[in-house]
Amino acid sequence: MWNFRDKIHKSVSDGNVVEVIEVDGVRSLYLGSTTIQSSMRVKAPFALELAYSRGMMCFLLFSNTVKHALSIGLGGGSVQKYIYATCEDIQQAVVEINPQVIATAHSHFYVPEHDARLNIIETDGIAYLQTHSNSADLLMIDAFDGLGIPPEFCSQAFFDSCEAALMLDGIFAINLWGSDKNFDVYLRRIEQSFENSVLVLPTGKPGNIVVFGFKGRPDLRIASLRERAKTLAYTHHIDFLSFVDRLCEHNPHNHKQFFVS
Repeated sequence: MWNFRDKIHKSVSDGNVVEVIEVDGVRSLYLGSTTIQSSMRVKAPFALELAYSRGMMCFLLFSNTVKHALSIGLGGGSVQKYIYATCEDIQQAVVEINPQVIATAHSHFYVPEHDARLNIIETDGIAYLQTHSNSADLLMIDAFDGLGIPPEFCSQAFFDSCEAALMLDGIFAINLWGSDKNFDVYLRRIEQSFENSVLVLPTGKPGNIVVFGFKGRPDLRIASLRERAKTLAYTHHIDFLSFVDRLCEHNPHNHKQFFVS
């Protein structure tokens, strides 16, 4: 399946396969399939290699007051490492059920260990949400396995628990595949949970779409978002302005602000 010289790690436990492949200086995580779960450029381990991971960081367009971030799904920890390196005021809790993934993130993707600002918790993400209502002002979901997103992570009950886990004015962000035949179903469920206060952000090939939900009323004036994007450009190597353009292309607006409930 892979050129042996490129495979630098493989572990198998209880039928779960975790592989790390390195090609042309880019190290990627695979979970028993050919789908890339996470990628890291070895010479820039805290940078965001994949477009969707940069899209997830667009929560910064909507809020500059995030203090407590909760992530369900670790993978190679790309977004979590980036937040750790660039957003020192944010404390993170990351829930990951697979101990192999956690070990590999530490050993091969430079995810920090035993750090108060990045607490990695080995447990079931759904159960964790159900016991941590009103606990975060940012909730990020990136829970793909080798076959895609598990159905229990896209049910109405799950999205309702995501909304409940957020504090007032909290932001929800989930990575989905636009090619998933059930994408529209998932989007309607998210809209129901967040009372239609939702924006979609296609991030480019291979078709990942980040969906944002808002538990509150963020400033969604387009001019304000563009100014925020310009300000963020001074401290982040992310083209936030292009993401604002994509938001405009894919969400209803009147050229002044986005239409959400």
